[in-house]
Amino acid sequence: MCPDMAAMRTLRHLLSIPAVALLLTGCGPMIPSQTGVERPPRIVEERTTDAPAPRGPGLLRRAMLDGHRAARAEVGLGPLVWDERLAANALAYAQELARTGRFQHAEQPQGPTRQGENLWTGTRGAYRYDEMMGHWVAEKRDFVNLPVPQASRTGQFGDVAHYTQIVWARSTAVGCAMASNARDDFLVCRYSPTGNVFGERAF
Repeated sequence: MCPDMAAMRTLRHLLSIPAVALLLTGCGPMIPSQTGVERPPRIVEERTTDAPAPRGPGLLRRAMLDGHRAARAEVGLGPLVWDERLAANALAYAQELARTGRFQHAEQPQGPTRQGENLWTGTRGAYRYDEMMGHWVAEKRDFVNLPVPQASRTGQFGDVAHYTQIVWARSTAVGCAMASNARDDFLVCRYSPTGNVFGERAF
């Protein structure tokens, strides 16, 4: 059942690639966009304060590195290094999402230059960076370390695809950025080498 909208913040949600597109849905069916691409309805959550969440590139980098490091350490993996090229690519795409209002993955060529990608979107200023990261990491609850796409105990790989990219053993670098429009924040993280490879385990 959908909660009342009063004193709430909304979250449209998350996408991870490349193996399977991830759409975490909230209340109601998928919503066709003007481009014909379905996107998940917004999930409504309680908001404890009207104050905008802290922002800044330094805070974003620290929150993303800390979140990735902690998630990987829990499964015995080393940390990812920050890559400015990946961060620049993430920023360019986040700005495109904010400008167009679309919420879908970037079109990328197959092959060794392909970058892994996690996406998040939510109400502008309503979520801290660590909360955004936390939405991805929370997918661990459904994760089983089986080959993609069998890595979810729900039977839907999309339920764990952000988490699997975060803990993909062969990924060594990450770069993240955020852009906003009048309504939403758009967070993009890019990874190299890409994770979520069909038929392979995360670690």
